[in-house]
Amino acid sequence: MTYIFEPEDRVALSVAGSEQCFPVRRIYCVGRNYADHALEMGADPVRESPFFFCKPADAVLTGSKEISFPVKTNNLHHEVELVVAIALEAENISVAEASACIFAYAVGNDLTRRDLQAEAKKAKRPWDVAKGFDGSAPISSLMPVAQCGLLERGEIYLKVNGELRQQGDLSDMIWSVDEIIAELSTLFVLKPGDLIFTGTPAGVGPLQIGDTVECYVEGVARTEHKIVAGR
Repeated sequence: MTYIFEPEDRVALSVAGSEQCFPVRRIYCVGRNYADHALEMGADPVRESPFFFCKPADAVLTGSKEISFPVKTNNLHHEVELVVAIALEAENISVAEASACIFAYAVGNDLTRRDLQAEAKKAKRPWDVAKGFDGSAPISSLMPVAQCGLLERGEIYLKVNGELRQQGDLSDMIWSVDEIIAELSTLFVLKPGDLIFTGTPAGVGPLQIGDTVECYVEGVARTEHKIVAGR
């Protein structure tokens, strides 16, 4: 096969305790999966079918300590999340079958151009430009389930310049990880290499150039990055 131009290398995440890497295929994200966050966003936290959006695979940033402040926004927000890495194909599976698909976990930051998201909501348009911009998915290395076990609870937090902004527990999720995977598998054929951002607790807020952001999920990872001026 001859390409018109050489394709870029596939984005991959390092795996803790291993020399192997996890190639990223797709990134799925769950909206408003913590009741307190749903409330702060002006939504009803009643448990109803989850909704999803996507980020492109090359939105992932790994191993980078600096993130460029994106253009076209004056209101860049942080959203710390547990990220699930899928290693088995799954189509229309049950909740009971979902955990077998999980290879590893990570902690990620679902960076959001909040002003553009608000405009999209008002106009009833997609969120792509608010959620899927370059560098919008900084993620830690992966912690395999074989090392940490399946997670049902554990502290999750985000700090900006050492100040606690977001804090919660994974058990606070409206939809559990297994339920998220099962529901997603009815909408897409999940395949090895897929990542799932599982939602963020309350406390989302703005980031400025010069801010240092620390993201943490208990038993999984702690990662840090700095917001720098873009082009």
